[in-house]
Amino acid sequence: MMSTNEFEGKYNLKSPGVKRLMREANELRESTEEYSAHPLEDNLFEWHFSIRGPPDSEFEGGIYHGRIILPNEYPMKPPNIILLTPNGRFEINTKICLSISGHHPETWQPSWSIRTALLALIAFMPTPGSGTAGSLDYTPEERKVLARKSQQWSCSLCGKPQLKDASEINNAPKPEDEEQTQSSTETENIVRDSFTDDSQPINSPEVSSNSGIASTLCIGVLIVAIMAIIFRRIYLM
Repeated sequence: MMSTNEFEGKYNLKSPGVKRLMREANELRESTEEYSAHPLEDNLFEWHFSIRGPPDSEFEGGIYHGRIILPNEYPMKPPNIILLTPNGRFEINTKICLSISGHHPETWQPSWSIRTALLALIAFMPTPGSGTAGSLDYTPEERKVLARKSQQWSCSLCGKPQLKDASEINNAPKPEDEEQTQSSTETENIVRDSFTDDSQPINSPEVSSNSGIASTLCIGVLIVAIMAIIFRRIYLM
Protein backbone atom coordinates (compact mmCIF):
# COMPACT_ATOMS: atom_id res chain seq x y z
CA MET A 1 0.00 0.00 0.00
CA MET A 2 1.15 3.54 -0.71
CA SER A 3 2.06 5.31 2.53
CA THR A 4 0.60 8.72 3.33
CA ASN A 5 3.80 9.70 5.15
CA GLU A 6 5.68 10.37 1.93
CA PHE A 7 3.07 12.97 0.92
CA GLU A 8 2.51 14.67 4.27
CA GLY A 9 3.43 18.35 4.09
CA LYS A 10 3.41 18.29 0.28
CA TYR A 11 -0.23 17.52 -0.46
CA ASN A 12 -3.51 18.06 1.30
CA LEU A 13 -4.36 14.49 2.21
CA LYS A 14 -8.01 15.48 2.62
CA SER A 15 -8.22 16.64 -0.99
CA PRO A 16 -10.54 14.43 -3.09
CA GLY A 17 -8.01 14.45 -5.93
CA VAL A 18 -5.13 13.35 -3.71
CA LYS A 19 -7.25 10.63 -2.10
CA ARG A 20 -8.36 9.40 -5.52
CA LEU A 21 -4.83 9.28 -6.94
CA MET A 22 -3.45 7.47 -3.91
CA ARG A 23 -6.21 4.90 -4.24
CA GLU A 24 -5.52 4.44 -7.95
CA ALA A 25 -1.78 4.13 -7.28
CA ASN A 26 -2.50 1.29 -4.87
CA GLU A 27 -4.85 -0.40 -7.33
CA LEU A 28 -2.27 -0.18 -10.13
CA ARG A 29 0.82 -0.99 -8.08
CA GLU A 30 1.01 -4.43 -9.75
CA SER A 31 1.59 -4.34 -13.49
CA THR A 32 -0.47 -6.45 -15.89
CA GLU A 33 0.34 -7.95 -19.26
CA GLU A 34 -1.37 -5.01 -21.00
CA TYR A 35 -0.27 -2.00 -18.99
CA SER A 36 1.74 -0.62 -16.10
CA ALA A 37 1.44 2.81 -14.49
CA HIS A 38 2.78 4.61 -11.45
CA PRO A 39 3.16 8.19 -10.17
CA LEU A 40 6.58 9.78 -10.06
CA GLU A 41 8.21 9.62 -6.65
CA ASP A 42 8.16 13.40 -6.26
CA ASN A 43 4.92 14.22 -8.08
CA LEU A 44 1.61 12.47 -7.46
CA PHE A 45 0.07 14.39 -10.37
CA GLU A 46 2.44 13.07 -13.03
CA TRP A 47 2.38 9.38 -13.87
CA HIS A 48 4.45 7.32 -16.27
CA PHE A 49 2.96 4.31 -18.01
CA SER A 50 3.78 1.54 -20.43
CA ILE A 51 1.27 -0.24 -22.64
CA ARG A 52 1.69 -3.32 -24.79
CA GLY A 53 0.69 -3.04 -28.43
CA PRO A 54 -2.65 -4.75 -29.13
CA PRO A 55 -2.40 -8.32 -30.47
CA ASP A 56 -3.08 -9.12 -34.11
CA SER A 57 -2.02 -5.62 -35.18
CA GLU A 58 1.14 -4.00 -36.52
CA PHE A 59 1.80 -2.85 -32.94
CA GLU A 60 1.92 -6.39 -31.54
CA GLY A 61 5.08 -6.97 -29.54
CA GLY A 62 5.65 -3.26 -29.01
CA ILE A 63 5.91 -1.63 -25.60
CA TYR A 64 5.02 2.06 -25.61
CA HIS A 65 5.88 4.45 -22.81
CA GLY A 66 4.29 7.77 -21.96
CA ARG A 67 3.23 10.37 -19.42
CA ILE A 68 -0.11 11.18 -17.81
CA ILE A 69 -0.40 14.75 -16.53
CA LEU A 70 -3.26 15.14 -14.08
CA PRO A 71 -4.88 18.47 -13.15
CA ASN A 72 -5.32 19.51 -9.53
CA GLU A 73 -9.07 19.13 -10.07
CA TYR A 74 -8.82 15.43 -11.01
CA PRO A 75 -11.08 13.44 -11.20
CA MET A 76 -13.49 16.29 -11.97
CA LYS A 77 -11.27 17.28 -14.90
CA PRO A 78 -9.53 14.89 -17.33
CA PRO A 79 -5.81 14.11 -17.64
CA ASN A 80 -3.50 14.79 -20.56
CA ILE A 81 -1.85 11.77 -22.18
CA ILE A 82 1.52 12.02 -23.93
CA LEU A 83 3.39 9.20 -25.69
CA LEU A 84 7.19 9.22 -25.57
CA THR A 85 8.02 6.08 -27.57
CA PRO A 86 8.02 6.37 -31.39
CA ASN A 87 5.08 4.28 -32.58
CA GLY A 88 3.89 5.40 -36.01
CA ARG A 89 0.33 6.09 -34.83
CA PHE A 90 0.65 9.19 -32.62
CA GLU A 91 3.24 11.95 -32.56
CA ILE A 92 5.54 11.79 -29.56
CA ASN A 93 5.68 14.55 -26.94
CA THR A 94 2.20 15.55 -28.04
CA LYS A 95 -1.04 15.67 -26.09
CA ILE A 96 -3.27 12.94 -27.49
CA CYS A 97 -6.79 14.08 -28.18
CA LEU A 98 -9.36 11.55 -27.00
CA SER A 99 -12.70 12.07 -25.32
CA ILE A 100 -11.04 10.91 -22.09
CA SER A 101 -8.25 13.49 -22.30
CA GLY A 102 -7.86 17.17 -21.48
CA HIS A 103 -8.83 18.07 -25.03
CA HIS A 104 -12.47 17.20 -24.38
CA PRO A 105 -13.44 18.05 -20.78
CA GLU A 106 -17.06 18.11 -21.89
CA THR A 107 -17.05 14.34 -22.47
CA TRP A 108 -15.00 13.37 -19.41
CA GLN A 109 -16.71 11.44 -16.62
CA PRO A 110 -15.27 11.51 -13.07
CA SER A 111 -15.96 7.77 -12.77
CA TRP A 112 -13.28 7.16 -15.39
CA SER A 113 -9.75 6.52 -14.21
CA ILE A 114 -6.15 6.09 -15.28
CA ARG A 115 -6.97 2.45 -15.99
CA THR A 116 -9.76 3.64 -18.30
CA ALA A 117 -7.36 5.91 -20.15
CA LEU A 118 -4.84 3.12 -20.68
CA LEU A 119 -7.45 0.68 -21.98
CA ALA A 120 -8.78 3.34 -24.34
CA LEU A 121 -5.30 4.14 -25.63
CA ILE A 122 -4.58 0.47 -26.32
CA ALA A 123 -7.89 0.14 -28.18
CA PHE A 124 -7.13 3.26 -30.21
CA MET A 125 -3.72 2.15 -31.47
CA PRO A 126 -4.92 0.09 -34.48
CA THR A 127 -7.64 2.55 -35.55
CA PRO A 128 -7.03 4.81 -38.59
CA GLY A 129 -5.67 8.28 -37.91
CA SER A 130 -7.77 9.78 -40.71
CA GLY A 131 -5.14 12.47 -41.30
CA THR A 132 -6.13 14.53 -38.26
CA ALA A 133 -3.65 16.75 -36.46
CA GLY A 134 -1.13 14.82 -34.39
CA SER A 135 -1.95 11.47 -35.98
CA LEU A 136 0.61 9.54 -37.97
CA ASP A 137 -0.16 7.28 -40.92
CA TYR A 138 2.95 5.14 -41.06
CA THR A 139 2.74 1.95 -43.09
CA PRO A 140 2.17 -1.35 -41.27
CA GLU A 141 5.76 -2.35 -42.08
CA GLU A 142 7.14 0.86 -40.56
CA ARG A 143 5.03 0.39 -37.44
CA LYS A 144 6.26 -3.19 -37.06
CA VAL A 145 9.85 -1.95 -37.17
CA LEU A 146 9.06 0.65 -34.51
CA ALA A 147 7.32 -2.01 -32.42
CA ARG A 148 10.51 -4.10 -32.38
CA LYS A 149 12.66 -1.07 -31.58
CA SER A 150 10.32 -0.01 -28.78
CA GLN A 151 11.39 -3.01 -26.70
CA GLN A 152 14.84 -1.43 -26.34
CA TRP A 153 13.57 2.08 -25.59
CA SER A 154 13.90 3.27 -22.00
CA CYS A 155 12.75 6.36 -20.15
CA SER A 156 15.59 8.52 -18.85
CA LEU A 157 13.42 9.60 -15.92
CA CYS A 158 11.85 6.40 -14.61
CA GLY A 159 13.55 3.61 -16.56
CA LYS A 160 10.18 2.52 -17.97
CA PRO A 161 7.84 0.33 -15.86
CA GLN A 162 8.01 -3.32 -16.81
CA LEU A 163 4.99 -5.32 -17.94
CA LYS A 164 4.24 -8.85 -16.81
CA ASP A 165 4.42 -11.72 -19.28
CA ALA A 166 1.67 -14.27 -19.83
CA SER A 167 3.14 -16.84 -17.41
CA GLU A 168 3.12 -14.31 -14.57
CA ILE A 169 -0.51 -13.46 -15.32
CA ASN A 170 -1.50 -17.15 -15.31
CA ASN A 171 0.12 -17.73 -11.91
CA ALA A 172 -1.06 -14.50 -10.31
CA PRO A 173 -4.07 -14.43 -7.95
CA LYS A 174 -7.30 -13.45 -9.63
CA PRO A 175 -8.43 -9.88 -8.91
CA GLU A 176 -11.13 -9.19 -6.35
CA ASP A 177 -14.71 -9.01 -7.57
CA GLU A 178 -14.82 -5.27 -6.85
CA GLU A 179 -11.83 -4.64 -9.09
CA GLN A 180 -13.30 -6.80 -11.86
CA THR A 181 -16.57 -4.87 -11.64
CA GLN A 182 -14.75 -1.55 -11.77
CA SER A 183 -12.74 -2.58 -14.84
CA SER A 184 -15.88 -3.87 -16.57
CA THR A 185 -17.78 -0.67 -15.83
CA GLU A 186 -14.96 1.49 -17.14
CA THR A 187 -14.78 -0.55 -20.34
CA GLU A 188 -18.52 -0.21 -20.88
CA ASN A 189 -18.17 3.55 -20.47
CA ILE A 190 -15.44 3.59 -23.10
CA VAL A 191 -17.52 1.60 -25.58
CA ARG A 192 -20.56 3.84 -25.07
CA ASP A 193 -18.57 6.98 -25.72
CA SER A 194 -17.63 8.32 -29.17
CA PHE A 195 -13.91 9.00 -29.29
CA THR A 196 -12.29 11.74 -31.35
CA ASP A 197 -8.74 11.74 -32.64
CA ASP A 198 -7.35 15.24 -33.04
CA SER A 199 -4.03 15.73 -31.26
CA GLN A 200 -2.43 18.96 -30.06
CA PRO A 201 1.33 19.58 -29.69
CA ILE A 202 2.26 19.86 -26.04
CA ASN A 203 3.81 23.31 -26.45
CA SER A 204 1.06 24.80 -28.59
CA PRO A 205 -1.77 27.07 -27.31
CA GLU A 206 -4.93 25.36 -26.15
CA VAL A 207 -7.30 24.61 -28.97
CA SER A 208 -10.47 26.71 -28.86
CA SER A 209 -13.87 25.10 -29.09
CA ASN A 210 -14.35 26.19 -32.69
CA SER A 211 -10.87 25.43 -34.05
CA GLY A 212 -10.34 22.37 -36.21
CA ILE A 213 -12.70 19.52 -36.95
CA ALA A 214 -12.63 16.50 -34.67
CA SER A 215 -13.13 13.25 -36.54
CA THR A 216 -15.57 10.83 -34.88
CA LEU A 217 -14.36 7.24 -35.01
CA CYS A 218 -16.62 4.27 -35.45
CA ILE A 219 -17.91 2.79 -32.17
CA GLY A 220 -17.98 -0.66 -33.75
CA VAL A 221 -14.20 -0.60 -34.28
CA LEU A 222 -13.65 0.30 -30.63
CA ILE A 223 -16.01 -2.41 -29.42
CA VAL A 224 -14.07 -5.05 -31.37
CA ALA A 225 -10.71 -3.74 -30.14
CA ILE A 226 -11.70 -3.49 -26.48
CA MET A 227 -13.53 -6.83 -26.45
CA ALA A 228 -10.42 -8.46 -27.92
CA ILE A 229 -8.43 -7.16 -24.96
CA ILE A 230 -11.07 -8.39 -22.49
CA PHE A 231 -11.27 -11.88 -24.03
CA ARG A 232 -7.48 -12.12 -24.09
CA ARG A 233 -7.33 -11.30 -20.36
CA ILE A 234 -10.11 -13.80 -19.53
CA TYR A 235 -8.34 -16.49 -21.56
CA LEU A 236 -5.11 -15.95 -19.64
CA MET A 237 -6.78 -16.28 -16.21
